[in-house]
Amino acid sequence: MLELYDGALNVSAILKKWYEQQSQGNYGAFIPFVGTVRDEDGIDGLSFDIYEPILISWYKAWEQKAAKKGAIIKMAHSRGDVMLHESSYIAAVFSPKRRVALELIDEFVEDFKANAPIWKYDLIDNKRVYAKERSTAIKGSGILGREQ
Repeated sequence: MLELYDGALNVSAILKKWYEQQSQGNYGAFIPFVGTVRDEDGIDGLSFDIYEPILISWYKAWEQKAAKKGAIIKMAHSRGDVMLHESSYIAAVFSPKRRVALELIDEFVEDFKANAPIWKYDLIDNKRVYAKERSTAIKGSGILGREQ
């Protein structure tokens, strides 16, 4: 399940919903990851643009990878502005075995950071400033990628 929201994520509501959806699925592990906007470099928050067709394709490949291990992956991400100390990203794995869930959540979050088509901007004095230093070029993205 891939969910996109405008603005900050309601962490407790999303995790509760996911848990309730899977509570009868006979999963021995539920491993969530919550990404929160940190107070650094004088920013007021972050803003996100998402290219949904590529994100959906990327996510579906991860769903298939998880399914081969008997697991389920869920993800929520923000579009637009997210202020300091709010969440912009939640991922979770449900798996019959904890080791599978622990390994998948680590791989998923790292691959997300490297390959998901989401562009991050710093919010500074009510302006969006592209966060080029903290961005990763997407393989094969051509002009959409960061200059090397």
